[in-house]
Amino acid sequence: MSSVSAELPPNAPRLPDSWFKRLCLWAIKLTGWRIVGTMPNEKKLILIGAPHSSYWDGVYGLLMRQAIRLDLGVMIKREVLNGPLGPIVRGLRLIPIDRKAATNVVDQMVARFAAADTLWLGIMPEGTRKPVKHWKSGFLRIARAAGVPIQTVFIDYPTKTFTLGPLVHATDDTEADMARIRAMFVGYHGKHRDA
Repeated sequence: MSSVSAELPPNAPRLPDSWFKRLCLWAIKLTGWRIVGTMPNEKKLILIGAPHSSYWDGVYGLLMRQAIRLDLGVMIKREVLNGPLGPIVRGLRLIPIDRKAATNVVDQMVARFAAADTLWLGIMPEGTRKPVKHWKSGFLRIARAAGVPIQTVFIDYPTKTFTLGPLVHATDDTEADMARIRAMFVGYHGKHRDA
């Protein structure tokens, strides 16, 4: 079982040490959240977290990311940058996505992976905090086209844990992959609902 101050494996991208890292470490310890499991020793991957039912998921996740110094780029909707949190989130290595634009997000992310020596990309597969029957398949399409594994992260409010599940490799059968991945999240509880 890892603690909040778990060491990152050699290939994981790191943020520099800073006063902000120490502040986030203090804040995340104060909240009682922790990481369970082992970080994969991968240079490139997609990290998916669920259930995503509250803005607090992002707050705790970003605090944890900074506390352990993990350089994780996180896809967020562009509208967040225009809101009251805009000035804060601009400096947190978030990747704004315009969901209404005609540009192909999958191609953009695949190009980012191709251009980077190391890249961990965080995605909330539900695509919203509201209950959904179907997850968005973009993370699978990006993983398949970029040739990177998917790290599952189970968010559980009753135990205040981010549990690192198994690495998953996308196949050509998106429907079967989705069913297999979604089944892994059964039994974990978000702030307002389950996965």
